[in-house]
Amino acid sequence: MAELKKFLIRRLLTFIPTLIGATLIVFVIAVKIPGNPARLWAGGQKASPEVVARLIAEYHLNDTWYNQYYFFMKNILSGQAISPVTHTNIWNEITTRLLQVTLPLALFSFTLVVIIGIPLGILSAIKRDTWIDVVIRAFALIGISTPIFWLAYLLIFWLQPHGLVTLAGMPLPKYKITGVPPIDALLKLDFHYLWLFIKRMWLPAFLLGFTGIGVITRLTRNSFLDAMSGEYVVFMEARGFPKRRIYMHVLRNALTPIVTVLGLMFGGLLAGAPITETIFGLPGLGRYILQSIYNFDYLTMIAGVFFIAIIYMTSNLIVDILYAVIDPRVRY
Repeated sequence: MAELKKFLIRRLLTFIPTLIGATLIVFVIAVKIPGNPARLWAGGQKASPEVVARLIAEYHLNDTWYNQYYFFMKNILSGQAISPVTHTNIWNEITTRLLQVTLPLALFSFTLVVIIGIPLGILSAIKRDTWIDVVIRAFALIGISTPIFWLAYLLIFWLQPHGLVTLAGMPLPKYKITGVPPIDALLKLDFHYLWLFIKRMWLPAFLLGFTGIGVITRLTRNSFLDAMSGEYVVFMEARGFPKRRIYMHVLRNALTPIVTVLGLMFGGLLAGAPITETIFGLPGLGRYILQSIYNFDYLTMIAGVFFIAIIYMTSNLIVDILYAVIDPRVRY
């Protein structure tokens, strides 16, 4: 436990330079883009010069870049950042859109990645060099190489006329417990809302995780086959252990690289949602950050990157801790 505590302290200390680096890169790129963001915020070419001047002073746009960065980060960290475009509190927007849309979408997509990708990878490894293996590997390759935006519009074109997918609105329950609608519905046993949520989200969630399904399928197959080549498998077969028990031991030994990729993938699902949310008209965090790029909204961009960086680093930290749970040989 002492070694784990030291490891956690070291990792938490690396959060600070990582967050500074990620937000600073985005900020420098944003401020170097030609144009006058204050004029855009004030309404474009017909904006009042007085309003433009007030926005420049309010957001310190005439200061040096490092003073601007300090001003932006101070407002973001204090929770007082107000978007110059929407005039709303950025953290309120981020948390609302994350909890109501992006997090449920990412959790649904992540669940599909796990329950589809891992079983397919195991089946492909067990049925190695058979027609089943060939079909699963072809499916995984299609998942990795298919442009999601193209596949999304194709499936919408096929499924929408048959009423198999809902493209309008975002159903929300009338009650609030955790703030995450599907979790609240599960706690309330509200199966009517869960059905509405699944009907609205199943296609966006599947498409968001489609590439991940292909990656996890291939990774699980390769990792499972590698674990199957261990001497302990020969020993267990010689002792007459049932196949199911052998496969359970093999799967546990094969899980380490799978858990690593899954942990990083969850952060990627949250960060990769802008395209999916835009195609399906979902008012989530990804679409909010994408709109901030269109509007030169520096504060929202930096806050969004800051938040996603925290999610990535936290996911990575959890994965490292899970190593010791999965493999007792791992020590910190």
